[in-house]
Amino acid sequence: MQTKIEGGPAFAYLHVDLNPGETVVAESDAMSSMAADLDMDAKFNGGFFSGLFKKFFGGESLFVNHFTNRASGERRVTLVQATPGNLREVQLSGQTICLQPGAYVASTPGLELKARWAGFKSWFAGEGLFKLAVTGSGTLWYGAYGELLEKEVSGEYIVDTAHLVAYDPQLTLNIQLAGGIFSSLFGGEGFVTRIEGTGKIIVQTRSLSGLAGWLNPRLF
Repeated sequence: MQTKIEGGPAFAYLHVDLNPGETVVAESDAMSSMAADLDMDAKFNGGFFSGLFKKFFGGESLFVNHFTNRASGERRVTLVQATPGNLREVQLSGQTICLQPGAYVASTPGLELKARWAGFKSWFAGEGLFKLAVTGSGTLWYGAYGELLEKEVSGEYIVDTAHLVAYDPQLTLNIQLAGGIFSSLFGGEGFVTRIEGTGKIIVQTRSLSGLAGWLNPRLF
């Protein structure tokens, strides 16, 4: 399998060139184009009940698509994310990475997608009750709205809740108001995520909630 991310950082897309017999798993609706003789099979995201769980509580799709090359030569599928922004490739060798809802784009078959409890505070902040934990050995691709910034945390760090994309599982996340009630309501910051421990986080430079807040006064 050969892969290449192009079009970044604003409009990234992923080329996946599959050798005969190879498969790539992708988020529902991620395919923008593919070879005519590639097989595409829609499957429940981790099984029927697990898929329902991820969809209704974790903000993920009920189905994922499996693209398999059963032809005699190399075949290409091109994958994209729903929002404009960059993509990142991560190699996992038995580790786990946690993703915010909607960040997952694609993976190789050796990785498992699980829902992880995020708490009711996350739900009140508009980020869902569960996060996605990707574990196993293989390649993961995820994306963001805007550019992806990497930060090593040692101690405590605060990130706007809508800007956190991915993080190491050993980190502790607590969602809280940015300041006092008055400052949080009228200062425009709302909820933030206080991150504690030692590990890596990935932050996106834009947020959909920020875009929606900018558009609403201009639409109505």
